[in-house]
Amino acid sequence: MNIRQLAKELGLSTSTVSRALNGYLDVNAQTRLRVQEAAHTLGYRPDAGARRLVRGSTDAIGIVYSAAVENLGNPQFLDMAGGLAERLEQQQFDLLLAVASNDQELRIYDRLFRGGRVDAVVIPNTHLQDSRVDYLLEKKYPFLGYGRTENCSDYSWFDFDNERGSVLAVEHLLKLGHTAIAYVHASLALNFSFQRHQGFMAALNAAGLTCPPSYQVGPAADRRSGLEAVTKLLALENPPTAIVVDNNLGGVGVLRGLLAAGIQVGKDISIVVHGEIPVDTLLDCADVTTVTQPTAYETGVKMADMVLRLLQAPNEGPYQMLKQPELVLGMTTGPCP
Repeated sequence: MNIRQLAKELGLSTSTVSRALNGYLDVNAQTRLRVQEAAHTLGYRPDAGARRLVRGSTDAIGIVYSAAVENLGNPQFLDMAGGLAERLEQQQFDLLLAVASNDQELRIYDRLFRGGRVDAVVIPNTHLQDSRVDYLLEKKYPFLGYGRTENCSDYSWFDFDNERGSVLAVEHLLKLGHTAIAYVHASLALNFSFQRHQGFMAALNAAGLTCPPSYQVGPAADRRSGLEAVTKLLALENPPTAIVVDNNLGGVGVLRGLLAAGIQVGKDISIVVHGEIPVDTLLDCADVTTVTQPTAYETGVKMADMVLRLLQAPNEGPYQMLKQPELVLGMTTGPCP
């Protein structure tokens, strides 16, 4: 079935059907859904080559990530990429992943766009000051930030209220009687880590408390560095009674270190972790108190919708979405001993 036959079947013009299939917002949502459902039911498949020529696009979205950040070691990144790819595929877009060292990233972005390989890119792990954002804005290349920067008003991004997440964690521990609360964090050059640290310190200050430098350990963004961080904290003359960890893989390392030391998590010491603990950690205390956001898969789907909208109606942007966190109680927090 070609597009003319599909249009005849629906009693619509070929132009309307084409724009509905491509998700254009000047076709109302009900008509878009009707056309997309009919195309699926009747087995319509657009000619990819002709579609690209007509639209002047590549039908691909790119992600360039640094191998140094080790995103592929984090199941949350893979789940996000899965949701992103599946939603893009529904609109006949591909997801292209490229790996780069830190000094190669800008050159790769340039090759992707100049070579006609992608229509837009998603930037993961945004920094407080991010040369990638500056470069793409200067070149006027379409992109969506997976996170914000210090100045984020001029571009599209999807992010979480990171400061609020840390406030929730600290307020929970304060209610349990904890005042000696340590903080294990990723690099504070990363915007999410900087914001979570800001929220943590603000919540303590609001309660008339401080966090001494010896209680702040980082960067710890993977299992090994999380283990090393908690080893340092346990070696202190006055160890903390509670720890907040700003990322899930660092949290796994902290929990492993406590269990290896024979410490009863939730009784001897309390732990709150930002992000979901991967199901393959094989921890004895899998029921962890966490600061959670929408699932990584849902995040990927939402970002796909945003980047598609950015391409379809660029003048209506920038598109920005800030999701609120929730505190999910587990067995790793309890009254201060």
